Amino acid sequence: QVQLVESGGGLVQAGGSLRLSCVGSGRTFFGNYAMAWFRQAPGKEREFVSAITWTGTSTSYADFVKGRFTCSRDNAKNTVYLQMNSLKPEDTAVYYCAASPIQGLRTWSAYVYWGQGTQVTVSS
Repeated sequence: QVQLVESGGGLVQAGGSLRLSCVGSGRTFFGNYAMAWFRQAPGKEREFVSAITWTGTSTSYADFVKGRFTCSRDNAKNTVYLQMNSLKPEDTAVYYCAASPIQGLRTWSAYVYWGQGTQVTVSS
């Protein structure tokens, strides 16, 4: 099993930046899991934001964050990051990290382990 804990959320003005972190712990080697970020705004469904492969050599992004967000990981620190730049009010949501033993997935239901989420609020 893997336990995930996100941090780094907060309140920021439009155009600003935040860096989210997600630390994993548990018996299984962190590098055995592909990681992803999802978000959920009030009244909306959870949506895919970004994913990264086991070794971090490949990433994918939702169209609405391409060029603004960067996902990375450090398996030595059991941590995955989401650097968010040029934030917009519509990026306001709870951001979740998730882990899956299978790479390349964008469907939230395919992810096995989830963090508790961290709130990101972008003011206009």
